[in-house]
Amino acid sequence: MPLPKQMLAIEIDNGVLKPTKRAMPTPSANQVLIKVAAAGVNRPDVMQRQGLYPPPPGASDIPGLEVAGTIQALGDNVSHLHEGDRVCALVTGGGYAEYCLASAALCLPILEGLSFTQAAALPETFFTVWSNVFDRAHFQPGETLLVHGGSSGIGTTAIQLAKAFNAKIIVTASSKAKCEFCLQLGADAAINYQEQDFVEEIKRLTDNQGVAIILDMIGGDYFPRNLKCMADDGRLVQIAIQNGSKTELNLLPVMLKRLTITGSTLRARDDAFKAAIAKQLLEKVWPLLASGSIKPVIHSTFALTDAAKAHQLMESSQHIGKIILTV
Repeated sequence: MPLPKQMLAIEIDNGVLKPTKRAMPTPSANQVLIKVAAAGVNRPDVMQRQGLYPPPPGASDIPGLEVAGTIQALGDNVSHLHEGDRVCALVTGGGYAEYCLASAALCLPILEGLSFTQAAALPETFFTVWSNVFDRAHFQPGETLLVHGGSSGIGTTAIQLAKAFNAKIIVTASSKAKCEFCLQLGADAAINYQEQDFVEEIKRLTDNQGVAIILDMIGGDYFPRNLKCMADDGRLVQIAIQNGSKTELNLLPVMLKRLTITGSTLRARDDAFKAAIAKQLLEKVWPLLASGSIKPVIHSTFALTDAAKAHQLMESSQHIGKIILTV
């Protein structure tokens, strides 16, 4: 059946998400064209809509960083995938649409028993957590991990992945209900930062030893407080800056405790870097998904044309886990 010449997509028009018609994209040599069944909503999409996070050069201006669906067309160099394959993919943009281009190297199979909606919740958070906790922070089994925003898509993924590899996990969250959910998901301790000082709680929970790794999406005034929570040879990985990019740094604890401060963004990295993560996920994480020992946490779904409502929910921070658009 021939592909249509146009597709429905959601574009950003002066900070507002609006349905539009776009020409059908054509895959380059190393790409595939995916008929999108579901697409994940992520905070970088909100930032892009707000004008704070422009797409990297060459990326689609349509928001959306992860999709799940069926392959409809293949680039000339793609041999390991086939038309009709059910895949989820990490993309640099274009997810909020009926069809989306993806690098063939960044497509992962949708396991039996997983729906398109569940599969669309995987790429962005699983690539991010694996790259930052396991690769960049060099997590070792038995270490203690502090995750800020434990009930977010990143947080719920980090809890499950780290737990599967024998971490002790402490999270922060903004309500009693979110803390309880994180504990049920596998966190060893949950701190309600609206009612408790997380620095003092970390000291209490670790007998003043501190944590080995911190995964932080907050930045700003959290930074000096994070330093107080870190154990000797601790690693802080900054992956977002919801409280701002500027802070005050006291170098003395960095020196005395031999701390490592690092961070990353994933979207602008090249396909070769992301493909290496995809390979690790396929080998080490997909078997955990297949066994059911970990699974994506989905809060709610919206129709593609209701993307603006999905963004409102994201900005309210009332959700636990992922928000998904269905096509």
